[in-house]
Amino acid sequence: MIERLRGLIVSVQAPGSLLDTPATIALLARVAEANGASAVRVQGGATIGAVKRAVAVPVIGLVKRAYDGFSPYITPSLREVAEVAAAGADIIAFDATARPRPGGLDVAGLIVAIHDRGALAMADCSAAADGRAAADAGADLLATTLCGYTEATQGLALPALDVLRELAGMGRPAIAEGGVGTPADVAAAVAAGAHAVVVGTAITNLDVLVQRFAASIQT
Repeated sequence: MIERLRGLIVSVQAPGSLLDTPATIALLARVAEANGASAVRVQGGATIGAVKRAVAVPVIGLVKRAYDGFSPYITPSLREVAEVAAAGADIIAFDATARPRPGGLDVAGLIVAIHDRGALAMADCSAAADGRAAADAGADLLATTLCGYTEATQGLALPALDVLRELAGMGRPAIAEGGVGTPADVAAAVAAGAHAVVVGTAITNLDVLVQRFAASIQT
């Protein structure tokens, strides 16, 4: 499974968009697969299920859910792990920071819960320390997903290649995610040790793409 991920992972998510229906996201995932994606990353139980039925490439699943009083929102608790696993995801992505999370489980507890459900655990990290703790706890994949998106890492230049290089040296496949906007960024991530590179907005966020072009027109 891990070797099948090598290459380009397309994050097919469209929060707040007219595109955000299971059928539409599944179609976009099929397009990604048909054009060379090695895997797709998808949010939400119903959508994960639709995508899993539509593609043959590995599906990385997550549920984004905010809880009052807690910062983690990417598969932050056992509830979301169960939802993603029930939807059929091959790999479950989760917030691997050391921040408190609802339900009281720590990173190690989430990894055990993911493995118990037959899925691989993808640790979404904000810094190298997150990756080391997740690797020690048995995470299968380490990703730079949360670099620049926590209070401690705000303002970090993306893609976070320095963090990626550190993750790549921890004995787990390192995944570059966050701020990858061009083919040159992908090449730089691979050169820095990425096993795979996740691209989302630059490929699948049609709303943002249209807005950027529309904003460039002077009226």
